[in-house]
Amino acid sequence: MAQNVSETEQFEVREPDMQRIPFVFNSPHSGRIYTQSFLEQSRLDGLSIRRSEDHFVDELFHSVTGLGAPLLLAHFPRAFLDVNREPYELDPRMFDGALPPHANISSMRVAGGLGTVPRLVAENMEIYHGRFPVAEALDRIETIYKPYHACLRRLIARTHVQFGLAVLIDCHSMPGNIRLAGTGQRPDFIIGDRYGTSAAADLSRTAVSLLEDLGFSVARNKPYAGGFITEHYGRPARGLHALQIEINRGLYVDEATLQKKKDFAMLAQAIGIFLGGLAAHVEKYAGNSSLAAE
Repeated sequence: MAQNVSETEQFEVREPDMQRIPFVFNSPHSGRIYTQSFLEQSRLDGLSIRRSEDHFVDELFHSVTGLGAPLLLAHFPRAFLDVNREPYELDPRMFDGALPPHANISSMRVAGGLGTVPRLVAENMEIYHGRFPVAEALDRIETIYKPYHACLRRLIARTHVQFGLAVLIDCHSMPGNIRLAGTGQRPDFIIGDRYGTSAAADLSRTAVSLLEDLGFSVARNKPYAGGFITEHYGRPARGLHALQIEINRGLYVDEATLQKKKDFAMLAQAIGIFLGGLAAHVEKYAGNSSLAAE
């Protein structure tokens, strides 16, 4: 359903009563407010255009404020703007007018139709009827993308100053049919740390172990190692750690109707237990040189 949304409602930070743990949570793809003007630009129906959403991930992680950490979440949909990309990963074939010279027009993500302003939603469905003014794409970057990242940087910097380290958890979901190459395993969760470059290995291993102890099947880095956000904000040598968490949508949503399954609340509860364990581990080992800034 189309909704009106002002610039100030494009995203929000849900704050705890007091920040008690050195974590920041981010849900950049769970936005589900589709403006009438965007729907009129699109060739897709109201259900198909939602295929790129990380459905209800913001709700699955609702417990983090109770643990004492902020949650940044998008209201704008990923099909409209993807903040888990470089700011100017843009496909010139989508627009009327010239892109700025600093635009990255040749990345693999642009080639796949999944740039900062996406051309496709999942299952390779074209979003737009045709080209639209390049100024509109650049406006989305200026008025939404840049403020979103400025907000995320502030949350991370505040956390780092307060605790001496910061752990960013970038929260996502993946299609239920994802299987691991060579094994055929269909993981419930994938923990991504950019192959050890965005977070201390101990943190990643602990995340995997905690989820496995809860009975979930877990993979690490394959096929999702983390996107722009994980890569850009993870600086372990400075005490800045970033993990991407992918949750199998088949666990909690009917992917045909996008309706929550009856086990949704149980999964959200399990995620809360997992995050509590991860926070306790970080608190216990916060002085360890692999976690704290060197």
